Parts: sequence; C-alpha cells; structure tokens
Amino acid sequence: MRIAVTTPTGNVGRHVVATLVRAGIRPRVLLRDPGRLAAGVRAEVDAVPVDQYDADAVVAATRAIDALFWVNPASGHGDPLDEYARATDGVVRAVTENGIGRVVFQSSVGAEKRHGAGEIDGLAATEIALDGTGADVTHLRCGYFFSNLELELGALRAGALQVILPLDQPMAWVAPRDIAEVAATRLLSPDWSGRWVQAVHGPADLTWREVGDILTAALGRPIGVERITDDAMRARLRQVGMAESLVEAVLGMSTGLREDFVPELPRTVRTTTPTTLAAWAYDHLRHRIADDVP
Repeated sequence: MRIAVTTPTGNVGRHVVATLVRAGIRPRVLLRDPGRLAAGVRAEVDAVPVDQYDADAVVAATRAIDALFWVNPASGHGDPLDEYARATDGVVRAVTENGIGRVVFQSSVGAEKRHGAGEIDGLAATEIALDGTGADVTHLRCGYFFSNLELELGALRAGALQVILPLDQPMAWVAPRDIAEVAATRLLSPDWSGRWVQAVHGPADLTWREVGDILTAALGRPIGVERITDDAMRARLRQVGMAESLVEAVLGMSTGLREDFVPELPRTVRTTTPTTLAAWAYDHLRHRIADDVP
C-alpha cells in the first residue's frame, strides 16, 4: 500500500509516520523542508518537498498514492480560514486527479456545527469538500489536544491558566499520539469504505477545574485555572501579535462550543483512547517548567 502523510513532523503526523514504519510501510511524507526530519526517520520514508498551499505541487507529490493522511496547514499568523481554504483546493485536486482511493482527514470536535466555531469552520469546509470527491474518507473529530498546554509554559510556571470556557464544562481531551494511532489504523484497515466520522475523544471528558487538579498533581506545583472575559482573552491574544482574523478564529473555537454544544458522536469504546492527561503532563511538561528551565 502506498501511503502519503502530510505534516510528518507535527504533533500527530510524526507519530503517524512512526506507526506506519513499524507496520512495514515506507510512507511518502510531504513537507516544506525534508531536512527537518530526524536522520533515522529520513532513512525509512520517501520525503518530498511540498508547500501544501501550492495545489500543483500537492497534485504532483501525491501521484500513484493509494491513501492519504491530510492535515490542513496553518501558519499561525494569517487568517486560518483562508489558509485552510487554499490548502483544501490542493487536496481536492490531488484526490480527484490522482484517483486517491482513501483519505483520513484530521478534523475536530465542533466541525459538525459547520458554522460558528471559529477556526474549526475551516475544517468543516474541508470535510464537505473531501466528501464531494467520491473518495473513501474518514474525518477524525479530535478533542482538545493535550499539546495545546505546551503553548502555556509561562502560565504553567506562574501557576495560573486563563480560559474563557466555564470551569465546570466538560470536554474531550486527547493525546496527539492517540490520534495518530487511530489515523494509522484507519489508513491500513481494508474493512471500511464510504464516508466515516471517527471521533477521537481521549480517555475522559474533563472540565478546566479538573485539568487544574490533574496538572497540580502531575507537575508537582499548584496550577490554578481562572475564567476571564472574552474581551480579556482578545486583548491577551493581541498582545502576542496575533492578527485580528486569527484572534477571532482562535476565540471562536471556545465561544462556538460554549452554549449547549453536544458532540455528534458520544463517548464509546470506539471513540475513547487510552493516554491520560496525568501521564502525558508528567512526561511532556514536568521537566519543561522546572525552576531551572528558563
């Protein structure tokens, strides 16, 4: 089976690549700079330099591919809805022109709303576009990534996270590696076809208050969580240099899922994955917020 993987150095993509290699697959990996791959990984993959916003390049890089793991790229600077739309044009062309039989797309919980969830609206648009290609497609509706906490190292060292969701509102939290394992399993399995939505909810729905308690125990220091206003969060995001369109897209991922939102797929054995936040935080965060780390 010939499989292509986008964002192969990302939080999820690097684990997809490793899982496929362990399964005996030599994946084709698409990224701007193949030099970013670890030396050991470069020996096990076929790396193709690709800008995912360049539709012609994406089409060329995915010729003779049977299955594709697609992650919409985002610069972290511009309007993610515009960036997702540009990338979607490329993947749709690639799937259609190259006859790619199956796609596993990394989407998000909230995409089922289609509109009103900020940056997630761009993922919803990609879902719709991929559905129109006629390929077999699985949309991974992922929960809130544990790795988002890596963007809050300063706040964790200070012992205070700020959020705009109600502190007692539960939501799905998931480890990127667990998402990768579901993605790789879907890519390799011959026993599905058509359109599928596969939720990836992690081991438990957690409130921000529970997250604070879990992090306190895992990190060995008190971590408080404070709810702030939407405008206060806007000001905070602007202070770090985000463009206004990005500020609103980021904010919308919380405000759009705040009022009586219920995920399309419930928590079941099919949607539950094993890695706990406590274990992940101990492994990935504890050493990074130690007192001797700047």
